[in-house]
Amino acid sequence: MLSATSQHAIRALVHLAQTPDGQSALGRDIAQSAGIPANFLAKILLMLRNAGFVDTTRGLGGGYRLAMNPDQITIMEVAELFDGVNARPGCFLGEKHACNDQEACSAHSRWKNVYEAYLNFMTTTTIADIGLHS
Repeated sequence: MLSATSQHAIRALVHLAQTPDGQSALGRDIAQSAGIPANFLAKILLMLRNAGFVDTTRGLGGGYRLAMNPDQITIMEVAELFDGVNARPGCFLGEKHACNDQEACSAHSRWKNVYEAYLNFMTTTTIADIGLHS
């Protein structure tokens, strides 16, 4: 359900969450451990920095580190940064209307529970949950 870019960003953040406190991680190390092409990772890290999730330091001992606690970054926040409104799937059948209990598509009654579980997972699961407890 997530784009490859969102998945890469989450893996990069998990790597940073696993970096010992006070230490920075080099982009090449993140790229290698997370399996992300280095040039693509640089663009992802720039967006994460601009959004306030990552800090960067240049020079000796420099690199990337989390700008906030990993338990404050939800998967949904990251997905919405890269996927926008597509991070929240709409109608299962792609209907153009709202697809709610009042204007339901033929799959709505079964999709509703899956959708609610997905949203709950995305909005309550943090980088710490998947990066520090694995």
